[in-house]
Amino acid sequence: MPETRPLRADARRNREAVLEAARSAFAADGLSVPLDEIARRAGVGPGTLYRHFPTKEALIEAVVHDRVRRLAIEGAALLDSPDPGAAFFGFLDRLAAEAGPKRDLFDALSSAGVEVGPAVMTAAEDLRTQIISLLGRAQQAAAVRADLGPYEFTALLAGLLCAMQPRFGGNQAVVVSVFRDGLRPPHLPGSGAG
Repeated sequence: MPETRPLRADARRNREAVLEAARSAFAADGLSVPLDEIARRAGVGPGTLYRHFPTKEALIEAVVHDRVRRLAIEGAALLDSPDPGAAFFGFLDRLAAEAGPKRDLFDALSSAGVEVGPAVMTAAEDLRTQIISLLGRAQQAAAVRADLGPYEFTALLAGLLCAMQPRFGGNQAVVVSVFRDGLRPPHLPGSGAG
């Protein structure tokens, strides 16, 4: 396996500019945006884009990896929050807000027959670890029902994130509110217990 050298500062800036342009382009115009258009939006030449991302699938995968990695970092930063319940539910809201664009990117990779690489899988596992840690802290603070295990919560979260996709329509704020209420212990206000 060849050694990977760190990128020069200008190459690193170009790569970040391409990722930012791709994130914006995919969010605004969908995944059909041509790579040359992304290069133009990033202020780089097509050759620079293709050096970093030889295919559109490689660029989409890099955008997914970057988003998942950033979310994992945000989750880790919340582990020291003095209010574990607020940290958990705030992060849950953040995940729900990100669900549509992220799912679209995962769907695009899968429909293109591209398997998500090990970097994305590692970042996704790190994100899952942060979410489960936030859940545990919220449960210890009695902000989340104690009978909910990591497996059950992960299954419920997957359903929520799926429901947040724009193609399902509906009032997403109501979906998130009902989901949040179902996580609270029965004795807390807003838990749905009468």
